Amino acid sequence: MNKPQQELLFAPLGGVGEIGMNLALYGLASGNRREWLCVDMGVSFGDNDTPGIDLIMADVAFAEEERRDLKGIVLTHGHEDHVGALFDLWPKLRVPVYATPFTATLIASKKMMEPNAPEIPITVVPVGGRVTIGSFDVEFVPVAHSIPESHALAIRTSAGMVVHTGDWKLDPTPIAGEITDERKFRALGEEGVRAVICDSTNAVRDGTSPSEADVAEGLRKVIARAKGRVAVTTFASNVARLRSAALAAEACGRQVIVAGRAMERVIGVARELGYLEGVPPFRGIDAYQTLPPNKVMVLLTGSQGEPRAALARIANEDHPAIELTQGDMVILSSRTIPGNEKPVNRIINAIISKGIEVVTDRTDLVHVSGHPRRGELKKMYEWLKPELVVPVHGEALHLHENALLAKEAGIHEVVSCMNGDIVRLGPGSAGVIDQFQSGRLYKDGALLISANDAAVKDRKRLAFAGVVSVAVALSRGGQLADEPVVEFAGLPEHAGKDGSMFDLIVDAVHSGFESMPKPRRRDSEQVEEAIRRSVRGAVNAAWGKKPTCHVLVLEV
Repeated sequence: MNKPQQELLFAPLGGVGEIGMNLALYGLASGNRREWLCVDMGVSFGDNDTPGIDLIMADVAFAEEERRDLKGIVLTHGHEDHVGALFDLWPKLRVPVYATPFTATLIASKKMMEPNAPEIPITVVPVGGRVTIGSFDVEFVPVAHSIPESHALAIRTSAGMVVHTGDWKLDPTPIAGEITDERKFRALGEEGVRAVICDSTNAVRDGTSPSEADVAEGLRKVIARAKGRVAVTTFASNVARLRSAALAAEACGRQVIVAGRAMERVIGVARELGYLEGVPPFRGIDAYQTLPPNKVMVLLTGSQGEPRAALARIANEDHPAIELTQGDMVILSSRTIPGNEKPVNRIINAIISKGIEVVTDRTDLVHVSGHPRRGELKKMYEWLKPELVVPVHGEALHLHENALLAKEAGIHEVVSCMNGDIVRLGPGSAGVIDQFQSGRLYKDGALLISANDAAVKDRKRLAFAGVVSVAVALSRGGQLADEPVVEFAGLPEHAGKDGSMFDLIVDAVHSGFESMPKPRRRDSEQVEEAIRRSVRGAVNAAWGKKPTCHVLVLEV
């Protein structure tokens, strides 16, 4: 009897139709049996639409359902949008994790700062290593990116090979980490690639990205013209950029000071594993006040406008150790993630208003992306010669442009999908064959909550129209035993021609109560509802907004 033919599946839970929150499953299906491999477990970050939410991650309910057949989690590199959800989501799955030394050490270092983080068994795979995980033969293929030990994955199965590119670019001089090896990818192409699951972040940009070595020279030129202090902000995990900035500072006779715990943690790991070899030791923050202004460069966190990071605190003049003044320079050596434009611009404006020069990649080569432009994508497709391309890691525009480019490159099949789709990669015709319930989880303080939790909706409502709290004492005879107690937040103090907002609310409490038939005044629930409706109506008439209103009735 012949065995059922195995199908190779791809099921993204996050990272498709968005930038960040990367989490995907690869499956081998034979009849009713499936075997799964998870790639990455990342986060994205909260914004104005998610007040109070620190991190956003994929809902792994589907993976939990398949946990018995989930063989492991493979991490392509150490960026937060690929590993940041590991501590929160791994306890739901509890399967082995595979990572290269830098990523594994970065996770271990992060765990030391989070005492409640779970003990996760991580199998350390050497750079360029190969490991068997269930029925999946996974080869780590080094690629250039903005963090050391970034890898594409060549996943070999009985149903064909799929190349999961992860984050990558072509860079002959990446400063830290490996190059994207043309010979290796051509060899994979000769072996035969069924599908490429490919990064789409820069698919709208023509040409080829500049090298990190070009950025290092750009930083040196900019720092050389500075007269006062220099502060450089970038992603804490961008080790290549930290190295470039440090070497540029050394060339200009400046000593480097580090400000920001996340950056200190990454630098410690990078030094431990040799990725900052040849870079002079950095100074502690206490040296900031003792060094002449023209002899200091500060590496800062906060490139995305994070309110608690070092750059924002400096802009707001509440950093305990660092102050920048007129004649100093701030270099933003990063790209603003979509959605972060407002907080970043707010900080830039605050810095400029102090007479401090701000340098960005709009005027100088102080940043370059770690993702491939169109010319690089074309080369990768030429090397791998895949039968099929599935664009991922991008918003709808990026995915669309990558799909068009793949067709222009002569790829026979291009499949567009979104989070929650199950894609058959092969054998035979590829396409979306099923769907599962996908969604998001929010890290709310110390808790992990559903994106549908009422808390976030309530916060949006409170931010828009505030809250009123009313407490009334009700006698057994159905009379108000005393004056109501009223407190409110988020409402104007004055209510226009109606006088103060406080008096308006108190009057509304009385009118709402007195409008009730006397027999109903003994029912506390009906009293609560009548007062709530009266207060919301009165405030809306004066202000044009209906606040959240809480009414407490005490029977005395």
